[in-house]
Amino acid sequence: MSSIPAAPDDAVRACIADWRAAFLDDLAEWLRIPSVSADPGHAADVRRSADWLAAKLAATGFPVTEVWDTDGAPAVFADWPSGDPAAPTVLVYGHHDVQPAARSDGWHSDPFVPEQRDGRLYARGAADDKGQVLFHALGVRAHLTATGRTSPAVNLKLLIEGEEESGSPHFPELLRTHATRLACDAVIISDTSMWSKDTPTVCTGMRGLTDCQIDLYGPGQDIHSGAFGGAVPNPATEAARLAASLHDEQRRVTLPGFYDDVIELTPAERELFAELPFDEDTWLRTAHSHATLGEEGHTTLERIWARPTAEVNGIAGGYQGPGSKTVIPSHALLKLSFRLVAGQDAEKIQQSVREWAARTLPDGIRHEIVFWGATRPCLTPLGHPALTSVVRSMERAFGGRVRFTREGGSGPAADLQDVLDAPVLFLGISVPSDGWHSPDEKVELDLLTKGAEAAAYLWDDLAEHWSTQARTPTVP
Repeated sequence: MSSIPAAPDDAVRACIADWRAAFLDDLAEWLRIPSVSADPGHAADVRRSADWLAAKLAATGFPVTEVWDTDGAPAVFADWPSGDPAAPTVLVYGHHDVQPAARSDGWHSDPFVPEQRDGRLYARGAADDKGQVLFHALGVRAHLTATGRTSPAVNLKLLIEGEEESGSPHFPELLRTHATRLACDAVIISDTSMWSKDTPTVCTGMRGLTDCQIDLYGPGQDIHSGAFGGAVPNPATEAARLAASLHDEQRRVTLPGFYDDVIELTPAERELFAELPFDEDTWLRTAHSHATLGEEGHTTLERIWARPTAEVNGIAGGYQGPGSKTVIPSHALLKLSFRLVAGQDAEKIQQSVREWAARTLPDGIRHEIVFWGATRPCLTPLGHPALTSVVRSMERAFGGRVRFTREGGSGPAADLQDVLDAPVLFLGISVPSDGWHSPDEKVELDLLTKGAEAAAYLWDDLAEHWSTQARTPTVP
């Protein structure tokens, strides 16, 4: 347990206020590096971004800063031991690569020339994820200065990868290779968002993902629909039938055993979701849709955060040109994705898809299924002591109650949880209007410093309330 009192709120805020201008200058310098991992032409920029961050963390005081090579883009590792043998070890995850961006995409300023307007900083990566990575450097400085410590109250590690925007293809192997050095009691992910500026929230879980393509083959070539139609199987028809059979009348997925392992929402969790100021009409406008539709018995937020789904991402087959061509096509395909929730296993779902397709398709239709990989779901229970520390720290920074969300998307959180055998917590300050992956991406400057403030409080709180002997299971 920490023997030094927690940092006074006023002292932390004073430090952050004093250093805010220099912090924003540093962030702007980093944002000028176009570290676009998806474009091989920017490989040198991604390397330059990693080198920049390693140098900045060293200047902050981290005694160990390293750039780790992968078969793709480099990651940055930093380590600052506490010196307290009872201190928990915390790993902060983020990424330094960014999405492609060009002024011609609709930006009002150059995406790699940061510009402050109306209390916001506009640039690619401002929110996703360079701003949310760098506030940890400001936060640990404020933590040390306000407490008088020479090292953090926890053993603090950072792992900032360089391929998140390219699907993190080498990230699991990076974790396995360096698992001993990355060993920790908890993972903090600062690559996430809050509900809104006025409603601070903490995310408690993300869905997993597995997706595939099913190719259907019938006749050896396209054949005349008058001469053969109605007498031989049609791959395009069977693709449509297969897609239609994916859900029942209650919009539940029909794959065998699909729901067997799902960890259901508790009544308390449903009440917490219902407390959020959710306006369905506004949400529909962001979805460019006119109505909601999904599994019966669940609200929209429950459907996108805590229920598994199956979606048809693409369906194709036969003649696609202008006018008519009356054929029975030789080939059709389906592209499907499945969002998975806590308790579900991607390999079991993949086997279920195989069984469903084999059972549903008629004789005369040969099929092949290719899966593109899998991301596991992750969930941290509401009562976990590390999550409680995150919430307390956010509440100190924002001066009010913090509520809970989940995320419907998928990311590397489950890899961190699985390989490192540690609970994953989310500490992010971005808001939906920040425009991740869109033109005019920005970050709210006041929220950015609130993130640094919450991080400054967090290390004391974890050291005080959570010993390494009191670890709780990762999955409820």
